[in-house]
Amino acid sequence: MPGFASLSAAQLSRLIGTPDAPVILDVRSDEDFARDPRLVPTARRARHDQTVDLVRWIGTRSAVVLCDAGRKLSEGAAALLRTAGIAAEILDGGWQAWVAAGEPALPAAPLPPAGRPTLWVTRHRPKIDRIACPWLIRRFIDPEARFLFVAPAEVPAVAERFAAIPFDIEGVAFSHRGDLCSFDALLDDFGLHTAPLDRLARVVRGADTDRHDLAPEAAGLLAISVGLSRQFRDDLAQLATGITLYDALYRWARDGYEEGHDWPAGRRQ
Repeated sequence: MPGFASLSAAQLSRLIGTPDAPVILDVRSDEDFARDPRLVPTARRARHDQTVDLVRWIGTRSAVVLCDAGRKLSEGAAALLRTAGIAAEILDGGWQAWVAAGEPALPAAPLPPAGRPTLWVTRHRPKIDRIACPWLIRRFIDPEARFLFVAPAEVPAVAERFAAIPFDIEGVAFSHRGDLCSFDALLDDFGLHTAPLDRLARVVRGADTDRHDLAPEAAGLLAISVGLSRQFRDDLAQLATGITLYDALYRWARDGYEEGHDWPAGRRQ
């Protein structure tokens, strides 16, 4: 059972992917991190003695700090944050407990340290994949990620000139692969396969590739996505609304996918 100001791997896993997820700081020593250079989803690397420098960046959010075993480094860093008014807890058992629980872990290579957002670019006028992918990135990879929507022909050049990661265009890493879509590519390359995300991926894939046989919900997602694209002229405004849509779809995929609705009761014979 987690102790004072701590939470378990299972408890943290339930928070990740939701709008109320905490900031996660990985303060493992360089030696510990080199042994397993992966991260808890949305986590950022930070020096254990400099976490207080991130107070302005954390703002009003809560924080969870982890080291290799959940002892001195995370305990001290979380205590430092609490002196600055941040509601900070540690991950009980640290990185070792996260891995032992079989929770997903991200490759750290493409991710900057705490306080620096990633920049992504794709085609303008999004509908399905180009809303689903930013949701996945914000909720499981980088909550601070910024997204550029530009003319299709300019995506590669913008990616190069602005050091942005291109997605959902031909010829880049995070795009369609055979029968799979860009959402699937992100799940594959960032090691994010979980039962809820795989369930959601089938719906996204079915809607994005017009294969509604993959999931009955795919037709509904297509209809809503087309409606949103017609409702908004501003791609970022559409993205903000779409994030809320995918928050709801994720909670369905995680907790409510077996629930039906029949009212009045017994109507169907």
